[in-house]
Amino acid sequence: MRLSLPSQLRLSAAAALLAGVLTGAVASYAVVGAEEATATIDNFTFAPARLTVKAGTTVTWRNEDDIPHIVTASSRLFKSKALDTDDSFSFTFTAPGTYEYFCSLHPRMTGTVVVEP
Repeated sequence: MRLSLPSQLRLSAAAALLAGVLTGAVASYAVVGAEEATATIDNFTFAPARLTVKAGTTVTWRNEDDIPHIVTASSRLFKSKALDTDDSFSFTFTAPGTYEYFCSLHPRMTGTVVVEP
């Protein structure tokens, strides 16, 4: 069976609309399904010292130490306020790469977040 040109165009438009709807559903799921990860700050260390996550993951640092700390990206991509005991700071990593960070009050405290696609 051969379809007329107007019928083919209607089918093409319907297919494009369906593809757009499905793509939107997938994109919405990616946002809804975003991951979270936590790093703790205690005894002048970040734990884990190296954290591997997928792009789109929000990492939260929680200060469980008795003194303030500041989470600072070596690249200056992010920087927390001074985090007192039980304070936290979050950052969402959207691009793959290796992100080194440190405590700007105690520069020997270092950590790394590796973001995979």
